[in-house]
Amino acid sequence: MPPSHQVIHIHPEAPPKPPLGEPCNGCGVCCLAEPCPVGMLISRKRRGACEALVWSDPDGRYLCGLLATRGPSSGWRRVWRAWVRRLISSGSGCDASMVVERPR
Repeated sequence: MPPSHQVIHIHPEAPPKPPLGEPCNGCGVCCLAEPCPVGMLISRKRRGACEALVWSDPDGRYLCGLLATRGPSSGWRRVWRAWVRRLISSGSGCDASMVVERPR
């Protein structure tokens, strides 16, 4: 099977994609290529960039919009964030096996 190619548009200040299994650095490659299972529900699509993905200027990285909302903390909010972190596999390391080539 020939390799597939996909063009994704990455913020110019996004950090480079970490090696497979290394901690996430917010490069956005995985979520720009395709949404995760919860992102599919939010975006209502299986291909293309996840609509929940947001760029954070202060952090200089991409964040999951389901976790990035600010506001007062509450018990339900903590439960929501823990559930979303589990759904998006937060903290389990980079699982994007794609090769990224930036334009020269």
